Amino acid sequence: MPLLYAYIALAFSAFTSATILPGTSEAAFTAFAHQFPNHAWGGWLCAGLANGLGSMVSYGMGRLLPDKKRPSEKTLRYLEKYGIWSLLLTWLPVIGDALPIAAGWLRWPWLISGLLLITGKLLRYAVILAAVKAWL
Repeated sequence: MPLLYAYIALAFSAFTSATILPGTSEAAFTAFAHQFPNHAWGGWLCAGLANGLGSMVSYGMGRLLPDKKRPSEKTLRYLEKYGIWSLLLTWLPVIGDALPIAAGWLRWPWLISGLLLITGKLLRYAVILAAVKAWL
């Protein structure tokens, strides 16, 4: 049963970390991979999907914003320059939380946005997992 609870805690941490709520999914994922090394890839998938779904909540919040509530000019310039592919970088500090909200506000296609968000999140956790495995 402890493994099930660890997966639930990891999913919760990863989901909330991708929203405007505070979270520490990197630390939770590192602890999970260290505690359950035989399930590290399952944790990778759990964290990546939950974090991507949390970003989709932010995307949905962006779709609900009225036209008067624009994302920052810096974020909009960035999005105009790099387009929908910028969603692969939502794992970055500072701009990462604003990108899915802005993508929703810009009405980018939800399916492509979701796939790019999840792909970026999975890449981030793969890098963390590689670092954990090298450290162990």
